[in-house]
Amino acid sequence: MARIAGVDIPDNKKVPYSLAYIYGIGIKTGFKICEEAGIDPEKRVKDLTEEEIAKIRKIIETEYKVEGDLRKEIAMNIKRLMEIGCYRGIRHRLGLPVRGQRTRTNARTRKGPRKTVAGKKKAPKK
Repeated sequence: MARIAGVDIPDNKKVPYSLAYIYGIGIKTGFKICEEAGIDPEKRVKDLTEEEIAKIRKIIETEYKVEGDLRKEIAMNIKRLMEIGCYRGIRHRLGLPVRGQRTRTNARTRKGPRKTVAGKKKAPKK
């Protein structure tokens, strides 16, 4: 396994798809990195030379914010929103959907498992 940006990328996959295992790099960005490094995107990671891996490493270090730095930046952005008390910050603080989704139904991913309320029954059907 090749190690790039502190992540072991899988050997048996094609380069752009393997690069997508790095936080902050998707498949499209993986193709762009291959193009910049002059590497055939059809090539598998196990077939790369040390020189080609070094090229990929250098491109990622210089041009992209990945892994820890990116996670830290995102966390700081969310923390800033919460500190200034804007609508999005309040939604983050309350653990509710931030981007305008409905919460009357659905939203279980953000809200967590249902909390049953004692004494509340469904209205009888007519």
